[in-house]
Amino acid sequence: MGRRWWILAIAVAAQAAVTSLVYGLPFLLPQLRAELGLSLTEGGTLAVAPVLGVLVALIAWGAATDRFGERIVMGIGMAGTGLAGLAAAATTGVAGLVVLMIVAGVFSASITSASGRAVLGWFEASERGLAMGIRQTCTPIGVGFAALVLPAAGEAWGYRAALLVPAALCLSLAVVVALWLVDPPRPAARTVTETRSPYRTPTLWRVHTASALLVGPQFISSTFALTYLVTEHGWSAVTAGVVLAIVQIFGAAGRIGAGVWSDRVGSRMRPMRIIAVAVAAALMIWAFGGSSWVAVVGLVAVLVISVTDNGLAFTATAELAGPFWAGRALGIQNTGQNAMALAIAPLFAVVVTAFGWPLALSLAAALPLAAALITPVGQRLVSTR
Repeated sequence: MGRRWWILAIAVAAQAAVTSLVYGLPFLLPQLRAELGLSLTEGGTLAVAPVLGVLVALIAWGAATDRFGERIVMGIGMAGTGLAGLAAAATTGVAGLVVLMIVAGVFSASITSASGRAVLGWFEASERGLAMGIRQTCTPIGVGFAALVLPAAGEAWGYRAALLVPAALCLSLAVVVALWLVDPPRPAARTVTETRSPYRTPTLWRVHTASALLVGPQFISSTFALTYLVTEHGWSAVTAGVVLAIVQIFGAAGRIGAGVWSDRVGSRMRPMRIIAVAVAAALMIWAFGGSSWVAVVGLVAVLVISVTDNGLAFTATAELAGPFWAGRALGIQNTGQNAMALAIAPLFAVVVTAFGWPLALSLAAALPLAAALITPVGQRLVSTR
């Protein structure tokens, strides 16, 4: 196996590990609400607390990656995320948990920019969609791991003990990164133009905006799927967790498929627009499926389809930014996505509580439809090497 594929494997494992911790709290919502006495809105707010840490740190970590390289940044980030997770498991009370999960989010943000930049730096444009599609499976792998392990661990031992699992995983991967990750070669600038800001035109801003809008359905479904299946369909938390873990496999396959699709059609954005329309349709099926299996099918469709665009936007961002701005551009890209994630969960919980699931999901369908209109479909593949 070539070096680039080993780097890709390490990047996937590292991002999956931090994802299981930072985005794992929704799978502990029943235990968090029961042990801490939280409402649905309060629980949803707590579940996205790590995203606040991610949000404030992404651009800074991206700049650090451009300056110091991927291995150093990822090593620090993995260790910091794991240690913060251990501290969160040891603390008592809501305030301490919120603060420490925000700290975990701050450190985890380093992995998003640095691991993506590492992968993009080792692969040529003709196979970059596939590589980034595989790299983006880290999220469904991490979420799937959390869905499979955390509900059962939470029911057996409580949420504090459950948090130890992803925290230990992060610390283990910190060692792997330190020993085996290799930074990609960095070409020297041939002209002054190559080092100039790529934000002088609106194209990247449109990619960022469309991608952020598409995070809305993704985060709504991933945050509230378990709670929805338990409260609206009477499923047990463990059963729902197992099903959601299986669904993540299809989400991972969808990310790879979208990457291959974009390589073959020579565009990241045309597939992204089609995906946006499909997400809107799936949300409406979920909204009006009632208490029947149709609603569950709609939910599963949203869970799968809504994650397939991430790699496309991520890859397009790095390609359009070029090697001298890729870290910062990826930081900005993910800042927009996490800003949406941070806002959408508590807002959606308020709307559901006030008006019910059908109306809340119908309103959410406006997000992918707006993304479809904003996506700059005229962009072709760009080499960053």
